[in-house]
Amino acid sequence: MGHEGCGAVQAAIASKFHGAQQASRIEMLLENILPALDGLDATLLPEALLGAAVEASVRWTMRALLESPEGKARAAEGVMKLVGAVYELATGRVRFLE
Repeated sequence: MGHEGCGAVQAAIASKFHGAQQASRIEMLLENILPALDGLDATLLPEALLGAAVEASVRWTMRALLESPEGKARAAEGVMKLVGAVYELATGRVRFLE
């Protein structure tokens, strides 16, 4: 599950699309987010780009889990189901991704 307005995703956007430099601790975190941003339209309005990036990060994380040895094993056993979602801070609503 991701959440709207995610600061880590905002930092990843700043690094990828605006060349922002981050502290080394943040850079390590961004290594897991930056691949999710490939293919996003950098010309989107900032709020739309952030929303798309949060969703992309959730989908990327789900894919990484499914492709891990543990994820593959649990999926083969039929004991795991992944569902991506985004938590909307303003409303408290959880929006499930298709």
